[in-house]
Amino acid sequence: MSRERQDLGLSGEELAAEHLASRGYKILARRYRTRLGEIDLVAALGGLLVFVEVKARRGGGFGAPAEAVHARKQARIMRVAQLFLLERLPRGEVEPSCRFDVISITWEPGRLAVIDHIEDAFRPSV
Repeated sequence: MSRERQDLGLSGEELAAEHLASRGYKILARRYRTRLGEIDLVAALGGLLVFVEVKARRGGGFGAPAEAVHARKQARIMRVAQLFLLERLPRGEVEPSCRFDVISITWEPGRLAVIDHIEDAFRPSV
């Protein structure tokens, strides 16, 4: 991945974290990494645990950023979320309610970033 794309991703994650914090979310983890993959942001809102995938792009020429969160990516995020819960929850504690969100950020030339926060963007299949 090019340095420019890495910088774009980090800027997007920072903007997404600010967006969440301004709406009362508490950021618990950034770039939570495991051998199975990464979750960009983990946040809490009241008793709800929110796993957030952030997608950032310059311009809309390749479609909406959220379109890149396909089924395979969703499955990977859900597996990593399970590891987060196993690692971070004390033994015997009841698993909190969880939600999977996507925040897409698009920078258009000469304009401020456009943030689209899709709450409950996908769910584990039962």
